[in-house]
Amino acid sequence: MSIAIEQRFCGREFTAKEVTLIREVVDACSGLSRFELANTVCELLDWKRPGGGLKMRECRDLLEVLESRGVLTLPAKKTCGNTAPRKSRSPAAHEQAHSGLCGSVEAFSPLEVAQATTQRQRELFRDMVSQRHYLGYAMPFGARLQYLVYATRPRREAVGCVQFSSAAWRMKARDRWIGWDDATRRRRLQQVVNNSRLLVLARMDNLASAMLSRVLRRLPDDWQRQYGVRPLLAETLVDRQRFHGGCYRAANWIELGQTSGRGRMDREHKRHGAAVKTVLVYPLAKNAAALLARGE
Repeated sequence: MSIAIEQRFCGREFTAKEVTLIREVVDACSGLSRFELANTVCELLDWKRPGGGLKMRECRDLLEVLESRGVLTLPAKKTCGNTAPRKSRSPAAHEQAHSGLCGSVEAFSPLEVAQATTQRQRELFRDMVSQRHYLGYAMPFGARLQYLVYATRPRREAVGCVQFSSAAWRMKARDRWIGWDDATRRRRLQQVVNNSRLLVLARMDNLASAMLSRVLRRLPDDWQRQYGVRPLLAETLVDRQRFHGGCYRAANWIELGQTSGRGRMDREHKRHGAAVKTVLVYPLAKNAAALLARGE
């Protein structure tokens, strides 16, 4: 029996037949872990990155989405180490979720940027964003890179967090600026990344724009190293009711317009105008729009 559902996820459209196959794999391989199931599904559907690696992280996220919709039932998550709920964890030892440093950013420079790759760094990033960012911390779907930014004087101290993740599937202002049709967007969307979190922890003049500039210098190389594709454009959405977005403009981001206010999960078009945001982009290469508009 097939499932009458189609699923668009992380830039790929899964047909009802493919969703049925995913469910059958999960049902038939009940002894496998979620990691092993994701590996199996990626292999069967040939879901790979441009460099040839399997899209394991995205596939695990997809399986959880399908489970949340009642399409399938996954095995229980394996636990290791501390089994307390993640939200109950305190900030990493000897670190704090706010900095008391204030003044000109030059007085505490050079800023140091570190990709959050170790467990300690990832926990520190999560704790600071959970406590200080107005949206809190949520594991983004698809690919992601997380950065910690440190002041180096008078002591090394965390002063900010920056996260990039998979781009929004469809955004009218961005797509019009690039000149995308649907087919080209599907092929080239992986070369756009979304600045989904920006958190400033110290009252330093120009800190936010300085953080963005330093992270963007290394982002293309880091993203290509981890995901096998080089991004050409960064995008972000700024909540108009909360922020002006001046730090992005100071870091040479380009304002393209406004969103409809629906949000990516409003599939029934019930939230038009509810949360309008400003769309800004930053080219990571010369002629980024022209390169992304190419169909090949």
